[in-house]
Amino acid sequence: MQPVTIFGREGCGFCQRAKQLAEDRNLSFKYIDIHIEGISKADLEKTIGKPVETVPQIFVGNTHIGGFTEFNEMVEKEV
Repeated sequence: MQPVTIFGREGCGFCQRAKQLAEDRNLSFKYIDIHIEGISKADLEKTIGKPVETVPQIFVGNTHIGGFTEFNEMVEKEV
């Protein structure tokens, strides 16, 4: 699987679950805290090309996957 990028924030349970899933599966990933990096919802929306309501927002390579649920489904199919 291509490298994973997880955009999340502190205190987000699904963000933590996404990070844990990537670690458990030994995936190459980068976690970006949107508050620490100064990334707004509008910034994410421009990158993704659609409205963003929640985090995490997860990319595999340059492809937007969605949130934790979609990422989990994708990882399960890889096994």
